Amino acid sequence: MKKYRTNYETLLKVTKALSMSKDPKEVIQITVHNIKETLNLKGCALYLINAETNEFELAASHGLSKEYLEKGPVSVSRPVAKSLTEGPMAIYDTQDDPRVQYVEEAKKEGIVSILSVPIYVRGVVIGAMRVYTSEHWEFTLEDVNFVQALAEIAGIVTDLTRLIQGQNEYIDILESLKEVREM
Repeated sequence: MKKYRTNYETLLKVTKALSMSKDPKEVIQITVHNIKETLNLKGCALYLINAETNEFELAASHGLSKEYLEKGPVSVSRPVAKSLTEGPMAIYDTQDDPRVQYVEEAKKEGIVSILSVPIYVRGVVIGAMRVYTSEHWEFTLEDVNFVQALAEIAGIVTDLTRLIQGQNEYIDILESLKEVREM
């Protein structure tokens, strides 16, 4: 019962940050921080897909070293990323799973298990939320659902940011055209 209360409290923190913050990056950072702390994990990271490079780009993280985060490009075409279209994916042992892209780096970082959940926006995968543990972890359905719910919130924030950015660019174009016409 305590775990559920903690999950709900975390969900409330994240949604409160969402409603109060004008900075979506801050909301995403609060999200990864709270997932890491609530589940008592090694770390948590949120990656967004860069359509031009076909790689994941780090949007926010908590609990992982700079060295690990800069280990190299995380390919969207790797099995872990491809599997996201089918839903969440758990790796029980990073040292014994062919889906892990950076095995030695995970070992050096002390990462033993990984849960990766897709971030959807309007039915399209735009990224992944990943949680990392320092011990073998069989993720429960509650763990997966909790991380997935917060990943969906992060997806909504990301999409909203892109829409606002596009709207602001459109307004700038309209203002530029207005200035040209007035000349």
